[in-house]
Amino acid sequence: MSLYGMMRTGVSGMNAQANRLSTVADNIANASTTGYKRSSTEFSSLIIPTVTGNYTSGGVTTTVRTSISQQGDLKYTTSGSDLAINGSGFFVVQSPGGAPVLTRAGSFVPDAQGRLVNAAGFQLMGYSYENGNPSVVANGLGGLVPVTISQTDLVAIPSATGIFTANLPADAEEVTDPNDWPSANNATAKYSAKSSLVTYDHLGSEQLLDVYYTKTGPNTWEVAIFKQSDAAPDTSFPYAGDEMVGTQTLTFDPSNGKLTTTPLNINVTIPGPPAQSIDIDLSKMTQLDKSYTVVDAKVDGAAPSGIAGVQIAEDGVVYAQYENGAMKPIFRVPIADVPSPDLMQVLPGNVFVPTGDSGAVQLGFPNESGRGKIVAGALENSNVDIAQELTDMIEAQRSYTANSKVFQTGADLMDILVNLKR
Repeated sequence: MSLYGMMRTGVSGMNAQANRLSTVADNIANASTTGYKRSSTEFSSLIIPTVTGNYTSGGVTTTVRTSISQQGDLKYTTSGSDLAINGSGFFVVQSPGGAPVLTRAGSFVPDAQGRLVNAAGFQLMGYSYENGNPSVVANGLGGLVPVTISQTDLVAIPSATGIFTANLPADAEEVTDPNDWPSANNATAKYSAKSSLVTYDHLGSEQLLDVYYTKTGPNTWEVAIFKQSDAAPDTSFPYAGDEMVGTQTLTFDPSNGKLTTTPLNINVTIPGPPAQSIDIDLSKMTQLDKSYTVVDAKVDGAAPSGIAGVQIAEDGVVYAQYENGAMKPIFRVPIADVPSPDLMQVLPGNVFVPTGDSGAVQLGFPNESGRGKIVAGALENSNVDIAQELTDMIEAQRSYTANSKVFQTGADLMDILVNLKR
């Protein structure tokens, strides 16, 4: 039995080295594959119980391990839809058959329907902003939809927030009669300064707002806002409808000219349908010994326009960049992780699926709970070291040859044993 065992052990050694050579070949072939994870062959001895004075050889068994958790180097590209994860985690992608899987291969480009698809045909999945600010589904992959960038839709973005920063002259003349304040909406209205702001309604139409600043007392100002379209012909006051769309009283600290008003903003409510609410931040307003000076005036929103491109932030938010320069969040890409990534099952297309050994998938947003950040305009190289693979190939070749010598020696001895009867 010892000669049979010797030959069997030689065969197991050759099989083991053949497996090693197979992983080396796969690694070398995929050295340039985006997001590819190196496979390696681990050996363990196979021991067969022996009796005293009679040794029974066992052999060797192999286990293939994939270094899924080992990150490859990042390579920067000129495409904004190329994505890489710097740190732990995986993109959630959908196979053509509809099954969700994980990958680190982020070479995404829009297909004919505007879906972001990588080189293996898997669609990037994310949470949509259609129903408000998205949150992670804690117990599964529900709620994920293909990230789609439609280049043909026209989208109007209604104004919702803004910033107005200006200096109000400290020596401005006070208007003491409330009937002359702009808020009274009389033809006799007096004011210290005026500006106009462009906003956009739900259909993308421009709505101009007239903003009046009136000094009503020591260190006290009234802010009154009207729709310019309601102004009287050839003048301003009185505005039609006899109502403002927003008002606020500003109080300044005479020692430094800064606001002491709380809250430090003004809410503009434009009648509908549908009604529109715009929150304008006034927190940086000052009252200094200088003329009325506008420092910053911005209101979000945009007229109808098509999508010119996308920008993807490191926190996973996908912004649609419109032709007029406006930015709108449309999707947020989560990052998936498992307790033991190296024990996931590897499938064709450079994707992975969780197993009982790897643990269940846990979703989260980038830069949260130890997850990596998303790097746009970059791809993750494979983690294959060609020099190491060539070294392993030489070692496997020599080991295979040595095991074949063991088998050949056993075969020769077996021939001698069989021919003893002659």
